[in-house]
Amino acid sequence: MKPETRERLKTVSTATLCTALFKRGLRNQTIQDVHPLNPNLPTMVGEAFTLRYIPAREDLNPISVFTNPAHPQRKGVEDCPPGAVMVIDSRKDARAASAGGILVSRLMMRGVAGVVTDGGFRDSGEIAQLAIPSYHHRPSAPTNLTLHQAIDTNLPIACGDVAVFPGDVVVGDADGVTIIPAEIADEIAIEAVEMTAFEDFVQEKVLEGRTIIGLYPPTNPQTSVDFAAWRKEKGR
Repeated sequence: MKPETRERLKTVSTATLCTALFKRGLRNQTIQDVHPLNPNLPTMVGEAFTLRYIPAREDLNPISVFTNPAHPQRKGVEDCPPGAVMVIDSRKDARAASAGGILVSRLMMRGVAGVVTDGGFRDSGEIAQLAIPSYHHRPSAPTNLTLHQAIDTNLPIACGDVAVFPGDVVVGDADGVTIIPAEIADEIAIEAVEMTAFEDFVQEKVLEGRTIIGLYPPTNPQTSVDFAAWRKEKGR
């Protein structure tokens, strides 16, 4: 991802991104049923690094698997690049944890930009206090081993009913998490910044008492004139 694309995406909302993606025919880009543990953290932006779970098979998933340094969950935490977002396919099953406070802390200390699971985190209260954006369905105390078997990393996955490919751009804010296909991330970021400027103008005018008819969308020609003047005044 270009540095300027990352910085642009930090200034826009997932709501605006969803509209920009919808204009291109992409309807299913928001990971469903995930929530931020701390909605007050800055916007999460990074390229996807994926971890996939399958249903656990008891003879292959005892607690001793964690002693293997090549275990996909443990290795994934160490391999996820700084600036990336770890996206975990937990089959939308929060009955057992996808990870816990120690692993998320390690991701934070390695400079990872965030972590998302369509399952649940244990130690959720601790994770909420960390300076790393984290998203899950709900808290979950049991170890992932009781239901989930980590099988591979950095391959295409499903997370919350959305296809996520390694390198896709992941953006998260208080409203949720949106996936942007890597090949259009630069242009989506530029468009979203432009949309945000117009929406900020509209919000200001609405709070001044102006009707939305002709303003949003800007079907009244005067709206474009007023917006151009507003941008010049605001330096946007």
